[in-house]
Amino acid sequence: MESPQSVNSPRRTLSLSRQRRATVSFLDSDNNNKPASALSSDHGPKPSEVYGFVGSITTVVATVIFLVWAYVPESWLHSIGISYYPSRYWALAVPTYVMVTIVLMLVFYIGLNFMSTPSPASINTVYDEFSRDPLSHDFSEEGDEKPIDPISDIGIDRINDAMFNNSA
Repeated sequence: MESPQSVNSPRRTLSLSRQRRATVSFLDSDNNNKPASALSSDHGPKPSEVYGFVGSITTVVATVIFLVWAYVPESWLHSIGISYYPSRYWALAVPTYVMVTIVLMLVFYIGLNFMSTPSPASINTVYDEFSRDPLSHDFSEEGDEKPIDPISDIGIDRINDAMFNNSA
């Protein structure tokens, strides 16, 4: 008879991990002294680990099948007994179409950003709905220092004066 701990397939692994997760177990006081690696091995593989492993194996197998289909001569495929397969045109066409689609999406995205950006001469590059003029307060109380000004936009005239006026 098969032991309940043996694992034959990924599906069985997932069912065992779900059963283990369904039961609530509390760590004994003697289990607190175990290293973290020993505690994690008690719970079995996580479903994401199993799916990742199966996905990586599937990717490798699909890549090998694609490369065999694309590069092995037809006479070799017929000698193995493989007589029905897609045209070799698609071995070049599909990757080319995918790359062209990605390049066109990037070009479209950059063009859309250029279209939605205002021109440098537009007043919208200087002022927007969040622009605020600095507030002016008179602090005439003696002995108190002037507090830090609240956050506001600096006027373009003050910036031009600071950058281009050498009188300071």
